[in-house]
Amino acid sequence: MASKGASNVSGLVPTHPVSGRDRLVSLDVFRGLTVAGMMLVNTPGSMDFVYPPLRHAAWHGWTCADVIFPFFLFIVGVAITLSFPPSDVLHMHRRSILARAVRRAALLFVLGVLLENFPTYHLATLRIPGVLQRIALCYLCVVLIVVSSGIRGQAFVTVGLLVVYWALLTLVSVPGAGPGVLEPTSNLAAYVDHVLLPGHLFHGTWDPEGVLSTIPAVATTLLGTLTGHWLRVPGRSSTQTTLGLVGIGITAIVLGQIMDHWLPINKNLWTSSYVLLSGGIALGVFAGCYWLVDVRGYRRVMTPFLIFGMNPLLVYILATLGEHLLDVVSVTGADGMPLTLRAALYEHYFASWAGHTAGSLLFALTYVCVWGGPMALLYHRRIFVRL
Repeated sequence: MASKGASNVSGLVPTHPVSGRDRLVSLDVFRGLTVAGMMLVNTPGSMDFVYPPLRHAAWHGWTCADVIFPFFLFIVGVAITLSFPPSDVLHMHRRSILARAVRRAALLFVLGVLLENFPTYHLATLRIPGVLQRIALCYLCVVLIVVSSGIRGQAFVTVGLLVVYWALLTLVSVPGAGPGVLEPTSNLAAYVDHVLLPGHLFHGTWDPEGVLSTIPAVATTLLGTLTGHWLRVPGRSSTQTTLGLVGIGITAIVLGQIMDHWLPINKNLWTSSYVLLSGGIALGVFAGCYWLVDVRGYRRVMTPFLIFGMNPLLVYILATLGEHLLDVVSVTGADGMPLTLRAALYEHYFASWAGHTAGSLLFALTYVCVWGGPMALLYHRRIFVRL
């Protein structure tokens, strides 16, 4: 559904009002920056030639690419807080808020399944988990938590989820492996995925967006919710707000690095240490956006990211479909052998003159710019697609 001057309310989209002087434009900029980063990471010319910061860590450890997804969930949490009425009237709207949340989460989950399995849909091997699916579940869980508890309760739940997940991974014995094993196919999260969703997982026997690891992903979203509460505290100067975001972010990063010694930072498992590290980085990046955009007023220079940030769900869907088509459409190469459209474009127009790795990055940058055109048109016409 598209509307002029209206906003999306779902996992990848803003839930605070689209217009008005109280709008937090920096959150839209941060969202757009995250969408652009997602496309940059997901669409290189060749997966064999990627600069290390843009390549996901194979297992333990992290790169810049590994913090993109947590940014989305963090943004969802911030937006949830900013969209809700004050706590003294929240109870009056609880039923309608929950009804809308259930509907939006269900639609987003179904959309994620359809998008994840495009263009072939084999029921026996249909991948059920995925990016939009995780966002939908986290969105719904956090809305339930927010309407049922105050700030202290939300903070307690956040800590509790991280501690419980840590205990599950390290103390619960996995059949055939024992407790505390964190190898790709021999950990509790993989075991739960294999038992509950056999044949419907990204890696066959486990999934990076699986069932059990949704628990700490909810905590990532709650970190955003708590950030939203920090922003809503009255009587605080913008400088104090920014310094608070930076300070809390640094603290979270340090705690995540310390925890790494006992529970490795791992995106695929979404470990508790990874939640703190990525949440701290999200706080730092958001603080920078907030200071530059909402405090210092540097909005024009951030317009490219704002364009993506105002239609994030639409650009995510279109960019993902385009990515699938690049790998599905086949063309004939110069030697008469079939090539994917991605490989043909990359080899002929990018790698041929820029080299393999630089050409692969230029391919991804071009892909981002290609989608910037139609998104800019929608932005200037004030057309925002909403779920």
